[in-house]
Amino acid sequence: MKNWIKAVIAVLIPLLTGGISGYFTATSVGTWYTQINKPIWNPPNQIFAPVWTTLYIMMGVALFLIWKSNADAADKKKAITWWGMQMLLNFLWSFIFFNQHLIGLALADIIAMWLFILFTIFTFAKINKTAAWLLVPYIAWVSFAGVLNYAIWRLN
Repeated sequence: MKNWIKAVIAVLIPLLTGGISGYFTATSVGTWYTQINKPIWNPPNQIFAPVWTTLYIMMGVALFLIWKSNADAADKKKAITWWGMQMLLNFLWSFIFFNQHLIGLALADIIAMWLFILFTIFTFAKINKTAAWLLVPYIAWVSFAGVLNYAIWRLN
């Protein structure tokens, strides 16, 4: 498969994952989420879409760098599996939080997601340092989101 096709697929996977979860949870953002208690430092809703879009693109580029690398097939498979698991947890968080309104369970999910992102960064670093560094803003944002999730859970 040509690298440009791999690049398109790798970037589309997280963008579509985020888009699908956003589509199915958007109504709660405008209704339920506006009514629950949030900390004063909660960012405005308009911030989330551009931040997540940027992070999803960076996640896709990181995936592409691993996928196209000449690393050992077993190492690549392990790294891509970690990436896929954190992506699944990312996808599920939106449904747990916004669709099911299970703030505590969403907190558990985001903690697991954070760990899987960390494992992904470590496995990516063994193959391609740039790919690992592309995930650092993502884990930073998920760290903030985890603290925000915790604060919302405590307030509600």
